[in-house]
Amino acid sequence: MIPNQWYVVMDSSQVKDKPVGVTRMGEKLVFWRDDTGKVSCLWDRCVHRGVELSKGKVVRGKHLQCPFHGFEYDTSGQIKIIPAQGWDAPVDERFKVRQYPTYEAHGFIWIWWGQNPPADLAPPRFFDDIDADFIYGKIYDPWDAHYSRVIENQLDVVHLPFIHHNTIGRGCRVIVDGPGIQWVDDDLFYVYVYNRVDDGKPPLKPEAVPVPDPTRDYKLEFLFPNLWENRISEKVRVLAAFVPVDNEHTLLYLRFYQKFLPVPLLGNLIAWIAMPFNRLVAHQDRRIVVTQVPKPSALKMGEKLIQGDRPIVEYRRRRQELLDSSES
Repeated sequence: MIPNQWYVVMDSSQVKDKPVGVTRMGEKLVFWRDDTGKVSCLWDRCVHRGVELSKGKVVRGKHLQCPFHGFEYDTSGQIKIIPAQGWDAPVDERFKVRQYPTYEAHGFIWIWWGQNPPADLAPPRFFDDIDADFIYGKIYDPWDAHYSRVIENQLDVVHLPFIHHNTIGRGCRVIVDGPGIQWVDDDLFYVYVYNRVDDGKPPLKPEAVPVPDPTRDYKLEFLFPNLWENRISEKVRVLAAFVPVDNEHTLLYLRFYQKFLPVPLLGNLIAWIAMPFNRLVAHQDRRIVVTQVPKPSALKMGEKLIQGDRPIVEYRRRRQELLDSSES
């Protein structure tokens, strides 16, 4: 995982009125809401005797209380009250567990995964073309794969007629022209797909495909470190958040957005009806991706790549740059 980044880690609906313990980024974490509804995140381990804080409860409207001895943590991870020493007794500042900054928007919860976040930490980004008019359905899907492999699968335009021969890859469009790549900025790029039936002509080089047009209806978008969008049309999107559980497991948070039917109840029904098909397509991928070795991808790993793998190369290159910069 790339340190010092905002990662989508949960759906907002997963954290309600009780603490929730999950594994993310290879770490056991606890999420809870204070009496204002704000989500906080700490390591799920009491510094006193090592029990899971997620088995505790929220007290005083803002403290997370350890279930073992009643130690109370504030949202910064600092223990504020040790009952055995007196409710008003001062607590040494060393009694503290690691905390991660959180942000909640668009029905997602992010954490800034790193140490020593800057004082002027900017909020995470989201896709500008998904507005409040969209209605969505959603699923969460576990994959026994490193999150980088799941991301690369969604950037892979070569596999469509093979893995998805009876769904989204119908038509046997095996020739991959380009593909077209457009970097919007350091953390966002578009992929334009130009697949066609084999007519005996070789694939066009990337510089020979049509100039990418940001207003074109169909394109893939990837936003570092773990958000992807399939912009199917002006009124239809598929979105994926690739949530790292650990080095061998990922949760795929998949959404289908639509606004061609804006009526709330009926629109929600349509969005949810679309999810079984999206799960089917994802499971066609999952069956194969979980077999890839090594589990995590890397910029240089001995694979023999082809021109059609250009989006994957772009992802790996930028990912390596971010990894290198986090170590400097």
